Amino acid sequence: MNTADQYVKAIYLLQEMENGPAATGALADMMEVSPASANEMIGKLESRGLAEHEKYKGVTLTDDGIVRARDALQTYCIIERFLSNVLDVEEFRAEARELEPVIDGMIAERLDTIIDRNSDCPDCFDPETDACEYLDVCGAEPETETEAAD
Repeated sequence: MNTADQYVKAIYLLQEMENGPAATGALADMMEVSPASANEMIGKLESRGLAEHEKYKGVTLTDDGIVRARDALQTYCIIERFLSNVLDVEEFRAEARELEPVIDGMIAERLDTIIDRNSDCPDCFDPETDACEYLDVCGAEPETETEAAD
């Protein structure tokens, strides 16, 4: 998955949470980049026909952008579920974010055969909790030792 895919995925999730255009500032925060960097990528996405940006209103995905975002989200879910459910990686979200840019479609398909993805993926992903409903951890990061002692 490349950087453009990560951006369209983020825009898609923000649109879902905000029930409308994604604010540029929120996109920059989600991607952990400066607003200028986010604006630059939005321009590139517009030129590729994946997004439309209206100043002071935000960015929305085109139909092609939505298809690409859902594919990217599905790949992310596959990575996250593989790390959590199969490998039992404690910090699976952080690891999934690190792996996301380097996992291509072929690798995601192979991982998918191991996790036995549900047919409603990527609709299983809840942007509010940043989790797939099919994670074995029920959408929560594992407790720290301090939390478990309380």
